[in-house]
Amino acid sequence: MPSRRSFVLLAVLLVWLIAPAANAQLQTFPKAELTIVSANGPHKFTVELATTPGQMEQGLMFRKSLAPDAGMLFDYRTPSMAAMWMKNTLIPLDMLFVDQQGRIINIHERAVPGSLDPIAATAPARAVIELNGGTAAHLGIKPGDRVIFPIFGNAS
Repeated sequence: MPSRRSFVLLAVLLVWLIAPAANAQLQTFPKAELTIVSANGPHKFTVELATTPGQMEQGLMFRKSLAPDAGMLFDYRTPSMAAMWMKNTLIPLDMLFVDQQGRIINIHERAVPGSLDPIAATAPARAVIELNGGTAAHLGIKPGDRVIFPIFGNAS
């Protein structure tokens, strides 16, 4: 049977492991309008913008829900072989990898909450858009569709 000392040591260890996350300053994000044009028309979203290292690291972690027309845009500024994961993310997400011209390269649908498996672009991506899991299929959004947003030089 474990001793009282073992329980105390375990409790101290748990507090030591959990306290930094609990005390971490959550990032705030500016918002902007974004449109995805698919075969069945334009779809408008209000996205939070993750542009700083802290914002990009946090992303949609710890969120219990996301409005149906909401999402997050991660702007890498220059095309790169972007990779994401779902650490501390509580809701399933669709991840849309977008090239420099605003074309969707590939989509990872319904990423599993909490998974540490890497989710990667299949070609250099300027940005990643995260939407509620199932949104891409529901709206008919597919690779090759256009994202209209200022960073892609196609906003009008």
